[in-house]
Amino acid sequence: MNNQRSGDTNANAVKRDMTNPLLVVEDLKMYFPVYGGVMRRKVAQVFAVDGVSFTIRSGETLGLVGESGCGKTTVGRTLLRLYRPTGGKVHFDGRNMMTLDRTALQAIRRDMQIIFQDPFESLNARQTIQEILEEPFRIHRIGSSEERRLRVRQLLERVGLPGNSLTRFPHEFSGGQRQRIGIARAIALEPRLVICDEPVSALDVSIQSQIINLLLELQREMGLTYLFIAHDLAVVKHISDHIAVMYLGRIVEYAASDVLYREPRHPYTQALISAIPVADPDVRKKRQVLTGDVPSPITPPSGCHFRTRCPYAIDRCRNEVPALRPTPDADNTPHLAACHRLEEIRASG
Repeated sequence: MNNQRSGDTNANAVKRDMTNPLLVVEDLKMYFPVYGGVMRRKVAQVFAVDGVSFTIRSGETLGLVGESGCGKTTVGRTLLRLYRPTGGKVHFDGRNMMTLDRTALQAIRRDMQIIFQDPFESLNARQTIQEILEEPFRIHRIGSSEERRLRVRQLLERVGLPGNSLTRFPHEFSGGQRQRIGIARAIALEPRLVICDEPVSALDVSIQSQIINLLLELQREMGLTYLFIAHDLAVVKHISDHIAVMYLGRIVEYAASDVLYREPRHPYTQALISAIPVADPDVRKKRQVLTGDVPSPITPPSGCHFRTRCPYAIDRCRNEVPALRPTPDADNTPHLAACHRLEEIRASG
């Protein structure tokens, strides 16, 4: 197939740089204007993403978690330049995404793909599966018609769907099968980075594990890098190398997956992890119940955004934004948290 990356379809030949950062995000901001009045003037703005920074190395998975409305999905879509960011820097494989023109952006999107949350809404109901999966090749002018059909059959086989699916329409498949089609579309161009935007949240629990296992298998075969967005910490635990916890547009804690679950340091992370159900009915787990509602991103609290629900809040939290800094017990493994009282919380725990 023309323009195909030679060797990338061979699992044994996929050897990508696992040491250098593939994606570097610095102080990313995404504010949406709010218009009102007769003249439809700007009256406010939504602080959807407010100074987010992180790094993902090639071949790794960063889990991005938090409550609904905290800005997780906006981060993912801004990285792809589906939204024009208000501020910050995004470097993909050393290239500044913020300075690319339309032509260069289309070319680099071959290396950056997304799996959407709703497997039905993200597929065109009027197109057959053949047409849906051929579309990326048509857009990037890859291969002849015969080569595209062959590649589509290979994609279906790779995600565990029969070849006779080609002439069927999305409504003829179950939710799990539709998500497999969405995954096939995302990996069609053999990307380096895949943004998984809550890819299992709309699926039954029994199907969730199948999709997670498929994503892990594809990552091993193709050397994929994932940004895995979810609100379910239990799901993220099984797929992520590192986890970043978001609250109201900001990252409040970052650590390796096992470290975060074993020793959460930010009060918000502690509350989220305490809410994870335990399968053993004889085990009694102490819940940390948060009081109050999540504030509006239009008028977020001053200082620490979490202070209105935090049991450890003091006056300093109202007046000063906490920096994302190493926790007191952090060793060679980065463990960062944005809290003024890390030392006191550590001592009391």
